Amino acid sequence: MKVLAHLLDHPRWPLLIYPGAVTTITPEAFEELFSRNRWPAAWRNGVHPFHHYHSNSHEALGVYAGEVTVQFGGEGGVTVMGKPGDVIVLPAGTRHKKLSSRGALGVVGAYPEGANPDLCKGNVKKIAEVPLPACDPVLGPGGPLFKYWT
Repeated sequence: MKVLAHLLDHPRWPLLIYPGAVTTITPEAFEELFSRNRWPAAWRNGVHPFHHYHSNSHEALGVYAGEVTVQFGGEGGVTVMGKPGDVIVLPAGTRHKKLSSRGALGVVGAYPEGANPDLCKGNVKKIAEVPLPACDPVLGPGGPLFKYWT
């Protein structure tokens, strides 16, 4: 697991990266993993090519095909490459934008149970009010997300 130690857009919680979280790399494997950990899969697609964020929800991205380079934290933020099997967990308010991709990109997106994520552009607002999720999307109720998101 990788933790981006500095904060991007959330005032308390860092971006988390789980390299190789899934070994059977299919969209169904990510959907099952996320659903089992109370982050029901919401979509299969890619990542928008413009900066956006969700002010009212955290987000998990599971890469099942291709490779994607994403900028997190807005212009001047950090750049991360996601490969098949990787999961990237964004705390609410983390701006993100696809910079490039290789191959036929496939990503499963998920949000914590009960979330109804918005799609925002511009200034990041009200993100500190979004509560902790009930489970880590990869490792469940006792997962490392709670070590870093406290």
